[in-house]
Amino acid sequence: MLQRRLQALGYGNVAMAEDGAQGLAAIARQRFDLVLLDLEMPNLDGLGVLERLHAERGTAPPVIVISALTEMEKIVRCIELGAEDFLPKSFDPPLLRARLGAVLEKKRLRGLAEQRLAQLEAELESARAAQLSLVPRDFGAIAPAGLDLWAAMVPARQVGGDLYDARALPCGALLVAVGDVSGKGAPAGLTMARSLGLIRATALLLSAAGAVPDPAAIVARANDDLARGNEEQTFVTLALAVIDPASGRGRICVAGHEPPLRLSAAGIQPLAGLARQPAMGVLEGFPYASDPLGLAPGEGLLLYSDGVTEAEDGADAFFGHERMLEALAPHAAAPMRQAVEAVLAAVGGFAAAAPQADDITLLGLRKL
Repeated sequence: MLQRRLQALGYGNVAMAEDGAQGLAAIARQRFDLVLLDLEMPNLDGLGVLERLHAERGTAPPVIVISALTEMEKIVRCIELGAEDFLPKSFDPPLLRARLGAVLEKKRLRGLAEQRLAQLEAELESARAAQLSLVPRDFGAIAPAGLDLWAAMVPARQVGGDLYDARALPCGALLVAVGDVSGKGAPAGLTMARSLGLIRATALLLSAAGAVPDPAAIVARANDDLARGNEEQTFVTLALAVIDPASGRGRICVAGHEPPLRLSAAGIQPLAGLARQPAMGVLEGFPYASDPLGLAPGEGLLLYSDGVTEAEDGADAFFGHERMLEALAPHAAAPMRQAVEAVLAAVGGFAAAAPQADDITLLGLRKL
């Protein structure tokens, strides 16, 4: 009767199964737009079929359960297992048409949504690859003689808001920076790329004549550009240092960012006495200042984003500064790659399967 009703409504391509096992075998062999599933069947009943299909999640076709109205408890259980709707065994043609049309339209819209989601994910993955290509990777080629350099960035989403940079300037000094853009996703990624470009262009401009640029001047110019017309109040925290590789001396400017850590065989301590200044993009024309910085042979400097200390585990606890210092302690005098990777491993072990809530970035520098 149901097959005749379907044919009368224009659904001619209908496959029939005599029990649940045959039905599952047919679904495994062929793609169906819809399954009309009777609850009462030999060998394997409708509930058993739904339990199997429920385990397959998104790969199974939508299901309309066929039942008598007296089986309401079973119908509720079927809906809990993922059935889209139910149909009484009278197979009333207008009701059958309405139920089929509604479920098939939902399937069509769901397919369009999944297709669009796949396109967006592909676009975001492409943007992520483009963003990661902006930051340096060949640290052996960047670091001048006398300095050991390593950095790593792990975006929380396909496109992140953290940034880091390391580059030799025309004056012979090395510029290193780590920043964190407010927000997440594509908008933060665009601001990250813009900020990185501003920092690089300003540093090259100020050192074009062989002068050693003051980090504060670099930050001030980038800040003015970011703050001008910043209606969305996007801001960028930043720690930026310019260091002479021969002497290990230089200057550092910290704009609303986590104070870098000094690493040595004697211990690990945050840099003290740094000027407290707002993040970039907040106040146009702010007079940023830099502080003196000196690294003795064997001493290191670790710049990092708050994604390290604010990494969360499944119980919403933070990784914190103490755990970071514990992870770094055995590697305080080790090569910077070893120290950076030790922190990343500790954060990964702490967070376990919990989703990453923020971008994680570290950059380490050591005077040899």
